[in-house]
Amino acid sequence: MTGPAGESRAPGPGLEKQLSPDARNVTARQFDAGRTAPEMFSPAIDGEWHRLLNSPDYQAFCTEHAGRQIGHAPNVGAGEISWVRAYEELFGPLPEIWFTDQHGRLDHGGLAHYRETGTVVAEWDCAPVPGGGDVAAPERQTAAVTL
Repeated sequence: MTGPAGESRAPGPGLEKQLSPDARNVTARQFDAGRTAPEMFSPAIDGEWHRLLNSPDYQAFCTEHAGRQIGHAPNVGAGEISWVRAYEELFGPLPEIWFTDQHGRLDHGGLAHYRETGTVVAEWDCAPVPGGGDVAAPERQTAAVTL
């Protein structure tokens, strides 16, 4: 995210209230359609997700926003992010937070590429999975378009 003068800043408290329901809703749609787990390419969102996983309210949160439990698993890969269109259909363009690292630094190049092409090409190291909690790591995935 960027501050008033364009400087980068870390995501603030309450981020989960702004973005996590979006991610959970898109994730539930991916699972319902029989697609693989959406790729988690944003370190800022992933950090918040890990914080939520350890929250006593996580189970109720998932049930409310996704209608089911959603776990988290290692899933290393690279390529075009498969769920961007589903997200845009529900919520509009991806906000800057999806292009922000765990230290609050915005990936200006990745954001510019997305805004120009409508696609996100990135690396990821984990993904949501059906069920609760963390699970064992699946094999490395590579999307159709690689870095």
